[in-house]
Amino acid sequence: MRRVIGIDVHRTFGEVVFWEHGRLRHAGRIDMTRTALEGFGKTLLASDEVVVEATANSMAVSRVLAPFVARVIIANPLQVKAIAQAHVKTDKIDAGTLASLQAAGYLRSCTRT
Repeated sequence: MRRVIGIDVHRTFGEVVFWEHGRLRHAGRIDMTRTALEGFGKTLLASDEVVVEATANSMAVSRVLAPFVARVIIANPLQVKAIAQAHVKTDKIDAGTLASLQAAGYLRSCTRT
């Protein structure tokens, strides 16, 4: 079973959406602290893929989550134009778009861990 987790990362929180069996499921927000990210990482499967858009916090998020999942993908924002051009823009939609694009194989990452 393949799962892709999209996280729309902000300075103090991240909006989380799971892509699983072709469906998106909103999983809420997580704090952008090491403790909260490690706690979230412990709930993930070793086969999961996590995708975040390249931002100031994305490398820190990647380093914390990498030991818990198969890989963390930091997506190039230029390849995620669908988010920037969306007419309806929310954190939940952005996270879902990241997960869906990765699940469909449309993202090439800046970094894979």
